[in-house]
Amino acid sequence: MRKTVCIIALLFGSLAAPGQVKLTRENIDDVLSEMTLKEKATLVVGAGYKSMLAGITGADVRVPGAAGMTRAISRLGIPAVVLSDGPAGVRIEPARKRSKATFYCTGFPIGSLLSSTWNPEMVERVGAAIGNEALEYGVDVLLAPGMNIQRNPLCGRNFEYYSEDPLLSGVIAASYVNGVQSEGVGTSVKHFAANNQETNRFWNDSRVDEEVLRGLYLRNFEIAIKLSRPWTVMASYNRINGIHTQQDKWLLTDVLRDEWGFDGLVMTDWTGKRDTPAQISAGCDLMEPGEKSQINELVRSVKRGELPEEALDICVRRVLELIVKTPVFNGYTPSQAPDLKSHAAVAQEAAEDGIVLLENRSRALPLERGSVVALFGVGSYQLLPGGTGSGHVHRPYVVNLDEGMAGEGFTLLPTLTDLYGRYIDKNKPKKTMLSGMLGSAGAPEMELDRSIVESVAGEADCAIITISRQAGEGGDRHLEGDFLLEEKEKRMIADVCEVFHSLGKKVTVVLNVGGVIETASWKDLPDAIVLAWQPGQEGGRAVARILSGKVCPSGRLPVTFPAGYFDLPSSAHFPYEYSGRSSMAGGGNAGDDVPNVGYTEYAEGMEVGYRHYVLSESPAPSYPFGYGLSYTTFETGTPVIDGNSVTVTVTNTGAVAGKEVVIIMDPFLQTFGKTRLLLPGESQTLVLPLFFPAP
Repeated sequence: MRKTVCIIALLFGSLAAPGQVKLTRENIDDVLSEMTLKEKATLVVGAGYKSMLAGITGADVRVPGAAGMTRAISRLGIPAVVLSDGPAGVRIEPARKRSKATFYCTGFPIGSLLSSTWNPEMVERVGAAIGNEALEYGVDVLLAPGMNIQRNPLCGRNFEYYSEDPLLSGVIAASYVNGVQSEGVGTSVKHFAANNQETNRFWNDSRVDEEVLRGLYLRNFEIAIKLSRPWTVMASYNRINGIHTQQDKWLLTDVLRDEWGFDGLVMTDWTGKRDTPAQISAGCDLMEPGEKSQINELVRSVKRGELPEEALDICVRRVLELIVKTPVFNGYTPSQAPDLKSHAAVAQEAAEDGIVLLENRSRALPLERGSVVALFGVGSYQLLPGGTGSGHVHRPYVVNLDEGMAGEGFTLLPTLTDLYGRYIDKNKPKKTMLSGMLGSAGAPEMELDRSIVESVAGEADCAIITISRQAGEGGDRHLEGDFLLEEKEKRMIADVCEVFHSLGKKVTVVLNVGGVIETASWKDLPDAIVLAWQPGQEGGRAVARILSGKVCPSGRLPVTFPAGYFDLPSSAHFPYEYSGRSSMAGGGNAGDDVPNVGYTEYAEGMEVGYRHYVLSESPAPSYPFGYGLSYTTFETGTPVIDGNSVTVTVTNTGAVAGKEVVIIMDPFLQTFGKTRLLLPGESQTLVLPLFFPAP
């Protein structure tokens, strides 16, 4: 009898008494059945902003400065999961209370530069380095990559995104995801979908035909999801054809899950309270950053029969499936000391791989070693390594261009170094709570008197002018003085070129920009133009190595540079003149009837970027999609299609070692690849996958 009792006791013990079951990878069903309704609601609602504001409020959180967390349920062994921005590196606070240590993260190049590499392997290495920093600092899911289509050059977050083309965007995003997740940290591809402007971003209605939506604005996500299986997808703020993406069942369930086979978690972007039951019903699993009122709202909705508990259970299960994959659940102890030195080397190499040479008349570049260089422009002494907002990174340092040039053995003019140094010191941006967390712009461009140019021209062998542009989350760019050069910038370029050319000396312009700017009206003045984008913390060193010839430029444009803004069909359907309501303002949908604010008609259809020039007669762009020069020459053999791949042989026919990008278009992008560094006379045969048929 005693033996029978023991057997029964063991049997019932294995079923777990209430409150005894603890989450494992194998018992998600048991845990779900054990949870109370309130615990279920708690698990799908984020823990609020306490981790992001920890440095200000003094909240005791695992990773201060992280964007958000899930809520722990300790009785069931469910830990809180840490979610952190962002695409160009992990965004956490570098200082912590009760610690003298610093917790900096590597500032990598922006998304537009990464896609300019056309090098999935390089981007995967960047992703792995970022993933490792996330792992070692205690982050479980990285809220990246940003991969919306660059529909219009004035979108404030284009710097985070990859391309105007969905194939390039999707493949580069997949490489980033594969890199990050190789470290055991999750990703969240964003912002799903048609999030192509910042103005009124919480409420703007993207009105887009389904064929265009699928062909452009969803295809990049489909490619990334199928090639990399990200742990999570982040639903965007905006509406699509009248429905908020976060409560759009067609988008989040019918397309994302049923058609594409996505089996991970969907979270909201960092949105205030909306119709939480509708979001759950649509297949949005996690509400971020989360409010307690949402928990109560879900409990009430289930009790009233307005929300089936089965629908809530589906979302809870997905949260649990995410949690059991995370480092925190699997007992990983973060070192708090990632190898920042080796990651800085990856950041520099990526920057060098993606910098684009736009002009090089009369072989103005590379510069002769040991030259005396006159550096003009605030950006020459104050590099903008990245954008602002959630894409900002607290970096340990930034290598400015003057420092990079000096490191390459060039001599700089003290007259200009002192002049710009004093100006920058007097024009430092005011630091606020938000700018401290999210970054800020540098000093505005200085008015340069022509007499200064004349006074230094005789001492220098050549001149370099840096033109800078900052961009960031929360606002779109402007036409005047942003896409277009300011008058003082035009005068600076004209004066420097005229004075130096009169002495037979060359002038190079470096573009340290977060997005496309107008170049057609002035590009014939300088001898060379180098597009550095925002190249990360090692940017000054990377640009200097390109200018010196130590590195042969191999970047190619992932986006068209139009001759004029109004050459683009989307220009009529973008808020370039809007300067009223803050794009960060939430609450209400006032302004629904205002074009490009309350709603935006995607009337250009498929004619986005280079597709416009393919599909219609239009003036040629200033620089086309895929464009970029080199210091050497290449011969590309005839591509041979064999099933699902294209084989092509590339030979370096020049005198300098370099890399070449192969782009197959027919008429739209079909596939692409990049060679390794080829020595003069060396060849490489590339086998390029035909990823997906064009729509």
